Amino acid sequence: MTDLSIRRPAVAGQFYPANPALLRKMIQGYLDEAVLPADLGPVRAIIAPHAGYIYSGPIAGYAFKALSTIPDRRWTVYLLGPAHRAYFSGVALGTYSAFTTPLGEAPVDVDRVAELLVHSDIFVRGSEAHTLEHALEVEIPFIQTVLSDFRLVPMLFGQTDPGRVASHLADWLDDDALIVVSSDLSHYLPYAIAGRRDRALLSMLIAGERERLETGEACGRAPMVTLMDIARCKGWRPILLDYRSSGDTAGDKTQVVGYGAVAYTE
Repeated sequence: MTDLSIRRPAVAGQFYPANPALLRKMIQGYLDEAVLPADLGPVRAIIAPHAGYIYSGPIAGYAFKALSTIPDRRWTVYLLGPAHRAYFSGVALGTYSAFTTPLGEAPVDVDRVAELLVHSDIFVRGSEAHTLEHALEVEIPFIQTVLSDFRLVPMLFGQTDPGRVASHLADWLDDDALIVVSSDLSHYLPYAIAGRRDRALLSMLIAGERERLETGEACGRAPMVTLMDIARCKGWRPILLDYRSSGDTAGDKTQVVGYGAVAYTE
């Protein structure tokens, strides 16, 4: 790939603090508050929410605390999330050498991105889709906090077949690969209704009910289904770590957004 650029933050100071010290303190607080199952097992993938940290950060803390339990070595992190601000076909990988956050540069695995672009036409460059998108960006400061050495493969989902994405991606996932899926759950429902719908969707996820989950209320359904298909192929099992909504974290229960934290283990 040529003409690589550095992707600048679009929502620092909005979704999370732009001040590095405040950002580190906030993330560390969420990680410290999370309590994981004693028998979690080797983590290979997580699902984490992507709203503003004051709303979803406590739940994201559970997912990324699970990721912090893995061995300390260089990881390739496949970061999957939905596009909210652009319409396109396929999965946009961008043309970046790094994503920057207030915590510094998060390098992109430019060789793997180039390989995927050649491997299948389901993967496209689509840098314009990344420019204002928050779904991947808000996960990166957490990744920078819990992993000391990693390379990103940023994967922003447009209109695409998640099963086909899974089949093309699975062969690239070696022992040094991790998957982070970025998704919120239901949006702007009353607290009790949101809770019922979200817990039903998470039950489908844990049970592996792929077809039912595809009709559920989650902006990141396609990345979630992609992970479900890969997990079935690899023999990974999902574990629900936390579920709450903005009604629990921010107080207003008239219209809430749901957030789940899930880990997939070997």
